[in-house]
Amino acid sequence: MTVLDPVTQKGFGHSPSLVERAGGVLLSEWTKLCSVRSTWWTLLVAAVTAVGGSALVATTSATSKHLPFDPLASVFISWLEYPVLAVGILGVLAFTSEYSSGQIRTTFTAVPQRRAVLAAKAGIVGMVTLGFGEVLAFASFLPSEAILAPHHRGLSLGEPRVAGAVAAAGFALFAIVMVGVGLGAVIRHTAGAIAALPAVIYLPLVALSLPSPWNERIAGFTLLGAASQLVSLHPHPGLPSPGVSLGVLAAWPAAILVCAAVVITRRDT
Repeated sequence: MTVLDPVTQKGFGHSPSLVERAGGVLLSEWTKLCSVRSTWWTLLVAAVTAVGGSALVATTSATSKHLPFDPLASVFISWLEYPVLAVGILGVLAFTSEYSSGQIRTTFTAVPQRRAVLAAKAGIVGMVTLGFGEVLAFASFLPSEAILAPHHRGLSLGEPRVAGAVAAAGFALFAIVMVGVGLGAVIRHTAGAIAALPAVIYLPLVALSLPSPWNERIAGFTLLGAASQLVSLHPHPGLPSPGVSLGVLAAWPAAILVCAAVVITRRDT
């Protein structure tokens, strides 16, 4: 008579396949993410600031005597300040919360391949944030444009580039949360990683104070500069094209996650 493992329903001593092991790690990270209140609080803060900020800017633009240079980016300006910080903190906490509680030792004991842990955390947090970001982008766009429409300043999703630009706003949140995951894995301490996050997001924008044309050339390769180009209906001619900006937006988290993958395999815990 074969005795089955109550979890896997396989015989004891059964060696799980790569797919089973990957599924188990992903399920574990999904459970961790959904079981902590900080996940829901950070997403709530991002939602309130994004929708509220966009509606506030739209209300101001609707009654302004001056037409904005870009009718889409001007409404989404709140995306470049507050929601990105909230989701970035969510990414940071995905790693640092386990270090602060000591649970990371259990995680690395259960999954000795530390890069697999990093990939699983990044995959789960990224998947949640990408879906949330896209919903939030359109949830911010639609009421904002409803405010602008009576003043003949609204836009339709059917107009050229509009739907893609709105979707890019959601992708920007995905890129930022990946930066947060990478910083959390590298720094390990919540306070330190959260302090480093705005430095990575906002500090490079100091380049805007440089003499022309260096201000535009450098600012276009920052996270927020690239995001601004993608969310603009009329991209700035002095900055990289939307295609290049998409690559820049993806390159930042990719570089930080590569550093994280190197660092976590060289430390004791």
